[in-house]
Amino acid sequence: MKAVLVINDQDNVAVALRDLEKGERISGKEKEIELLEPVKKGHKIALENIPQGENILKYGFPIGHATREIAVGEWIHTHNTKTNLNSIQEYQYQQRLTENPFQNKNLTFKGYKRKNGEVGIRNELWIVPTVGCVNGIADLMIQRFKEEVGDVSPFENILVLKHNYGCSQLGDDHEQTRTILANAVKHPNAGGILVLGLGCENNDIYEFKASLGEYDANRVKFLLSQEVSDEVEAGVQCLKEIFAAAKQDKREDVPLSELKIGLKCGGSDGFSGITANPLLGRLSDFLVAQGGTTVLTEVPEMFGAETILMERAENEDVFKKIVSLINDFKQYFIDHQQPIYENPSPGNKEGGISTLEDKSLGCTQKAGTSTIVDVLKYGERLKKNGLNLLSSPGNDLVASSVLAAAGCQMVLFTTGRGTPFGTFVPTVKVSTNTQLYENKKHWIDYNAGTLLEKVSPDIVLDDFIQYVIKVASGELVNNEKNNFREIAIFKTGVTL
Repeated sequence: MKAVLVINDQDNVAVALRDLEKGERISGKEKEIELLEPVKKGHKIALENIPQGENILKYGFPIGHATREIAVGEWIHTHNTKTNLNSIQEYQYQQRLTENPFQNKNLTFKGYKRKNGEVGIRNELWIVPTVGCVNGIADLMIQRFKEEVGDVSPFENILVLKHNYGCSQLGDDHEQTRTILANAVKHPNAGGILVLGLGCENNDIYEFKASLGEYDANRVKFLLSQEVSDEVEAGVQCLKEIFAAAKQDKREDVPLSELKIGLKCGGSDGFSGITANPLLGRLSDFLVAQGGTTVLTEVPEMFGAETILMERAENEDVFKKIVSLINDFKQYFIDHQQPIYENPSPGNKEGGISTLEDKSLGCTQKAGTSTIVDVLKYGERLKKNGLNLLSSPGNDLVASSVLAAAGCQMVLFTTGRGTPFGTFVPTVKVSTNTQLYENKKHWIDYNAGTLLEKVSPDIVLDDFIQYVIKVASGELVNNEKNNFREIAIFKTGVTL
């Protein structure tokens, strides 16, 4: 394996592909360089002398500037680099669209067709609490239901979408809790839902029910614990009624155009923008070519790469939505008197990411090159097939949960550091490097690190496409095997 990688011919840095020692000689941009100090795997090395104030180029774009003169062969990181980014900006509409490199192959997966025309990739029975006070009651209901019924197929899993909200919330927090839970009730991965309330919470179950609009009354039931003498017995009866309605559910062939996938990264490292994120980008372009849908979120991790996304807006209305997406989120930081560019995280820095531009230019590669057809506010459901943007913070649990709530049947999650969690839909972990995959096979589902090991990108993509189809057709991923299923709701306001 090579010692370093130069990502773009315009770059004045190389990325170390392994731990390098002081005095080692490396080849970069057709010249040999002697390292002036040790450089960790994933970190950057200066390929030329960079004067103080000069831009540092990676991916062909500036990722910040040198805070002092940097010598050729020197380690480049947070100690000698600073972001170029500042506060809210004005943007001009300059469309630059590219043709999708993929063709429709008429592929299918085996999914569950729902009464309203949507398609699930799982057939699960969910209890959705309107308030966190009843989480424990829901556990008891599931335990009793399994004891009395025995074989619960065709349901593939039964779980509680536990959360800590639904009461003592005001304004946007209250509305966001209701919206995310309502979206979960309507999610096609659930073959049945019991909405469970306490009875005194401000997330009133009757108002919640009215907010749902049309739903299948045979598959969605409601119960208020304070209105019955034995809430567990009443809940088990509701679950049995849902179970009876789902007896004939089965998988059938569905076109890939029905697949909706969320794109997420967390615990990124210096290889995220080289291996796993570009792999998701190509998968995204491929799925869009099949008529399917992908969704990119994590707005703070678009800062610094937002103009690349703006140039790909389908029209000026979508461009304006992207501008609002970016500047509204910057205003959120300003309103809370926090620095807009206090990013990357300590783990990101340890993995070789120095500035937010460095992180964002790698992060946004998950969106490939497709045209952006729509921009969703937090809590909105998908309306258009193709590549969408979605408003959310970068927090792993919050962003993954809102991707699922938007209607994504699975989330593809790239990571260079590793994380075990999953949201309430299959959360596929894709490692940026082979070492992480080998060390955490009980966390990681797919290894994109092979892209550093002379495996053809086309071969890796074809293999990844087949893996995603298998997951969509029922193959379990690690967060499901481990029963790591979380829901987190964005909180911005006052709690009583």
